[in-house]
Parts: sequence; structure tokens; C-alpha cells
Amino acid sequence: MIGGAISVALFFLGRYTAGNKASATPNDLSNKSIAVLPFENLSRDPDNAYFADGIQDEILARLSKIADLKVISRTSTQHYKSAPENLPEIAKQLGVAHILEGRVQKSGDAVRVNVQLIKAANDSHLWADTFDRKLTDIFSVESEVAKAIADQLRVKLTGQEEQVIAAKPTDNPEAYDAYLRGLAYTLKTFNTPANSLGAQKYLREAVRLDPKFALNWALLSFVDARGYITTTLQPTVALREEARQAAETALTLQPNLGEALHAKGYYHYACLKDYGTAVRYFEQARQLLPNSSQIPESLAYVARRRGQWDRSESYFNEAERLDPRNVSLLSQHALTYNALRRFPEALRKFDQVLDITSDDVDTLAIKANIAQAEGDLLRASAILAPLHPNADDSSAVETQVYQAILERRPAQIIPRLKEILAKPDPAVGYFNSKLCFWLGWAQEVAGDHAAAQESWRQARSELESFLKEQPENYRLIGDLALTNMGFGDKAAAFKLVERAMAAVPIEKDALAGPIPIEILARVAAQMGESDRAIAALQKLLSIPYGGPLTENVPLTPALLRLDPMFDPLRNDPRFQKLCEDKLK
Repeated sequence: MIGGAISVALFFLGRYTAGNKASATPNDLSNKSIAVLPFENLSRDPDNAYFADGIQDEILARLSKIADLKVISRTSTQHYKSAPENLPEIAKQLGVAHILEGRVQKSGDAVRVNVQLIKAANDSHLWADTFDRKLTDIFSVESEVAKAIADQLRVKLTGQEEQVIAAKPTDNPEAYDAYLRGLAYTLKTFNTPANSLGAQKYLREAVRLDPKFALNWALLSFVDARGYITTTLQPTVALREEARQAAETALTLQPNLGEALHAKGYYHYACLKDYGTAVRYFEQARQLLPNSSQIPESLAYVARRRGQWDRSESYFNEAERLDPRNVSLLSQHALTYNALRRFPEALRKFDQVLDITSDDVDTLAIKANIAQAEGDLLRASAILAPLHPNADDSSAVETQVYQAILERRPAQIIPRLKEILAKPDPAVGYFNSKLCFWLGWAQEVAGDHAAAQESWRQARSELESFLKEQPENYRLIGDLALTNMGFGDKAAAFKLVERAMAAVPIEKDALAGPIPIEILARVAAQMGESDRAIAALQKLLSIPYGGPLTENVPLTPALLRLDPMFDPLRNDPRFQKLCEDKLK
């Protein structure tokens, strides 16, 4: 039916022969654990890799809904090869007894899926099968594989779990194909503007093709809401409304769909800061998604925003037990340590990330940002020097600019900023305008006041335009306040600070609420309001938060000593004391 069957057969024969040398009969709960490794794409068209990824994820999704089975999330397995040689070591890293491997071949509307279940300790074969199906019948493969694994591992299935495993999310193969393409973007290592836009594009297409595709509606809502709070998508009123409608549509279509309940909760968390309602939906979703690391991860985010830092850490630890090599999860846990100024612990987490994705630009930039916060500009420079971030790696670019400013040698970075701004990427939205602010700051520190004014003029014009569509984007408002500060427009700058504070009150958001207070401190320092600046800085140094500049590191005494924006305060004894204080 499809070429390549002989090589596939030989591949499984080797494992089958090894498997006959030993048998495994898992009887206890510790043996009821599995990781699904990336499925190999055997299709002639390499662009079909998304399809192999999608089949793997859909099988995993069905398994993860079985409460009696421990299932490691895909985000922890995606960095491994499809058929690695060191299975016992991988299983140890992931904390599982069994591994599922697979290969997928797609040609037109014909699909062949080969899978095998392996007991990892001795690399022995437990079960294997080959499925030849039409694309319209691919769901039966995913269901049969999940059921077979449950049988092999002697997992108890409730009636509801059997129904979930057998569920068919859509009758439209084109809609399912679009869903898998969108899903592939959400499974990439980092949540970037390009990945968010790619996912959004295909998920919107899927529900256009099948308006009753509840699982897709749920994923679209999650992508929208995550993009809204992280600003990887432009946080417009229209985006927030689409997130709401998509979640409600998913729940109306399938009230007991765990992904829909999670999406509704995430909308309340990310778009409304309605944490109580969000937690209620997450806890309902947990009952239906017992192996999902997304649930404790989402609860960690809520606890963090509520200022419940210890509880947030417990949820992060719970999520990591289910998803120990999820780089996004590890990074978020590290960013929590950053907010708490527990920099050694943050660095250990980021090193875990680099063990999985070596030389990742964003992670290295964050490590440099920590070095800046600790006052070690030599270490920061050594980390940043080899990096060449793309224009859409805006945070990494900003970290390099901030380094040049802290070193008081901004001339070296100005040509790079001009190069990026000469060819602005529309996908990153207002971040281009934010880079205009950074260019102005670098030019001002370099002594080119006229050039700085021109850069800030452009930044102000563009940021004001974006603000019309993003009236609650407190980061954009803060950038606009700093830009007006550069112009010396004191009244406009302080008015924008007040607006940012209203958009993200500290009482509603312990992580981001202090950001406008740091903007206030910077504006007040530059505008001659030393009392207001000192009061704001005293408060900021006593609380955890994610900072407004570069990679979300909060102010530290070392940064106060280095940052030129605080130069007007240098002769104030109160400021000198803040610069000398140790971290609280």
C-alpha cells in the first residue's frame, strides 16, 4: 500500500528479537508509567513531519487521560530521537518504566503507523503493531494504540476513560490536518510571536472547516489567551474576545472536555485576572486530565500572580514531575526564582534548560541579565559576546543594548539597532517601537541628544498608534511613559504611569503589578522628583516582581549602581544607602 514497509519490518524485527529474551508483567502502579518518544516521519515529503508529531501527540493525549497511568508530557520527550539506543538512560531521566516508539508514513490520503511498546530497563519488546488506514480513519489508530497499551500495562480504565480514548474529535480530515499543523506550532520549544501566529492561522482554518471541532476551539482559545498575557500576540480587545468565544464554544460543544475546561480557566487567568474562577476551572480540568502538566503549571502561574510564592513553587515542582524536560516549564520556574532574586537557583534551572537545548539564545540572554543584576558586567559580556539574536528575539537584543548602556559604551550597539529597525518585522508588533526607545536611550547615553530625540519621536508616534488597539497593555504604556520622559514631557509621562498602574494594580498581580512602580521610579528620577523616586525604589527592593526591561529581572542594588537612568539620584544619601543594601 505504501513503500518502505520492508525497512519498517526489519526495524521492529530487531526489537522483537530482543524482546523475546525477556518478558515483563507490570503489576504495580510504579510500572504503570510511559513516555511516548517522537514518531519518525517516513513520508517522502519532509513537510509531513507535523503529521507524525500530531499522531504522536494525539496518542499521548489519550493515554494522559487515564488516571491509573503515569504519562510524561510530549514537551519532555520531543528533544530525543525517534529510536534512540540508550532507552534505559532515557527512561531514568523521565522517570518511567516503558517507552512507546513509532513511525508514520503518509502518502495522499493513505497512512501507515507502526508502534511498539518497550520495557525500558532491559530494552525488551512488549507489543507492536502496524496500522494501515485512510486519513479519514486515523482516529481509530490513536484509540486502538491507547487501548492496547492500557491492556499491556494492566491499567484500570473507567467507563468514562474508555469513551474518551475512543472519541473522534472531528469528521473532517481537512480540519484535522489544519489542527495538526496548528498543534505543531504550539509544541515548539518557545512561545514566540512567529509560533503563536502560525498556530493561530491553522487553528482558525480548522474551525472554519469544522465549526463543531471542540478540541480545536479549546486550543485556539489557549493560544489566544497565552499570547494576550505574554504579548507574543498583540493584546488587543479583539484577541481577548476571540479567546473568550473560542473557550465558550468548546465548552458548549463538549462540556466534559478537559482541554475546554482548561482553556476557559486560562482565559479567566490571562485575560481577566479572575483568579478564583480560573482555579475552579483548572481543578475541574484536573479530574479529566490527570497526567497533564499544564494544570499544575497553570495553577503555579495563578499562585505567582497572587503573590503566593511558596505555593507557586510547589505547583511548579508538581508539573515538573509530570514533565521533567519541558524547557518552557523549567524556564518559567527559573523566572519565578528571578522575581524572588534567588539568582543561584534560577541559574541552576536555566542550566537544566541548556542541557536540553544547548546554546539557546534566549536562555543565555537571561543568564547574562542575571549577571547584570548581580553587578558582574564582565560575566554578562562574556555570555553576550558570541550571541547574534534575530530581530524577533527582542528580549535578547534588549539585553545586549542594556549591557552596552550599563557599560556606558552604547556606541557599539547603535548600528545593530538601526539595522534591525531598517527592516521592521510586522509580526513582533509594538516591540519594533520599543526598540526605537532603546535606540534613543543608547544615543542619549552616547551624548547624541538630537539623534535620541528623533528616535524617541518615532517611538512615541508608533506606540501611541498601538495603544489605540491595546488600551490595557501595561508594558506598552510603560514604554510610552519612558519615551515621554526622554522628551522631558513630565506631565504626559506621569499620566501614563498612573494609567499603567490602573491597568495592572499590584493588588491583582504580584508579579507584574510592581512594573509600573519601577517605571514611576525611573520617570521620577529623571524628572527631578527625588522623593517619589526614592519611595518607589524602597518599595521595589523589598518585594519580588518581574522587571519591565529586558528579561524581567527586578531591580537590585547592583543595577541601581550601574543604570544611568538613576544618575540624578547619585548624590542623595537615601539612594546611596539603597545601592549599598544587600538583597532582601
